[in-house]
Amino acid sequence: MNKLFKYRIDHVAFWVFTIIFHAYTKLDILQQAGLSQFISEVVLRNVLLAAVIYFTLQMVIPGIVSEKKVSRSVLILGVAIAVYVIIKDVHDIYLDNEILKKADPPGLLRRSWYNFSIVIFYLSFASAMHFTKQWYLQREHIRQIELEKLNTELEYLKAQINPHFLFNSLNTVFFQIDKQNSAARETLSRFSDMLRYQLYECNGNEIDAKKEIDYLRNYVELQKLRTGDNYSIEFKNNGGPDNFKLPPMLLLPFVENAFKHVSHFNDKQNSISIELTRLNGTFHMRVQNTTDPKTHSENGGIGLKNVRRRLELLYESNYALDINDRGELFEVNLNLKVH
Repeated sequence: MNKLFKYRIDHVAFWVFTIIFHAYTKLDILQQAGLSQFISEVVLRNVLLAAVIYFTLQMVIPGIVSEKKVSRSVLILGVAIAVYVIIKDVHDIYLDNEILKKADPPGLLRRSWYNFSIVIFYLSFASAMHFTKQWYLQREHIRQIELEKLNTELEYLKAQINPHFLFNSLNTVFFQIDKQNSAARETLSRFSDMLRYQLYECNGNEIDAKKEIDYLRNYVELQKLRTGDNYSIEFKNNGGPDNFKLPPMLLLPFVENAFKHVSHFNDKQNSISIELTRLNGTFHMRVQNTTDPKTHSENGGIGLKNVRRRLELLYESNYALDINDRGELFEVNLNLKVH
């Protein structure tokens, strides 16, 4: 079925059948007026029909479905149908009176009603095919989301260890650390918070943005402990309301990627910059890291490909992801429409 829609086989089949059927009903023109008039009738009628159908599918139906421009869309549809009927009437009158010279041609009202019924029939049929196709694609999209969600949950369960044992062990280590060693205690506390977030708060489809941002901040602070003096690491949250939801662990791959592929220059500064902004219903994340072209591989690899796929499934057209590799600087810009 996907191949049928991918290669537009449904469109091809529809027009092949329509043109052949119409040509068959107009064989009398071929016999009485010749090939040129026969071809002009078939081409004119089906070109006009195609114009009305695709105009309706592309312009009219979206306006009606969105419920924002219903009256305007219906009016435009009526004009398109009227144009088809008028042009077809004029051509039919010319064909009957001047070419075929019929003794008793149909009256204008009868002719107009016939052309109107034809365009309505094919328009209804094409619209039904269009809605059937959209229903099928939407069903497949939902099925794909559910399948990927199930796979994610299975992988999570495989990787999960006994959380009670783990936290009890961390608490034991925490109290074994000398109270004077505040840096070690703070590091362990950050790690415990991160682990608690992953194990207990990431089970739903969405999480408070504040918790996701706090998790990123803890991750960055722990990573700072592994870097030297020639590394500049910045994490900026430019404020703005954070009372919105985000899918859990959505932002982390971009930050992980920056630390994984950051440069290791000895003679100049290495840097990572993470900046978060919320403005006018849009959440923006920018991640930059210096890279070394000499040891450069495909920055991001499968990790960023997977998160791009996740964004497509969760946000559809409500996001923008821009990834730029500029030699010694790698930059990711992510915009999400949030409520």
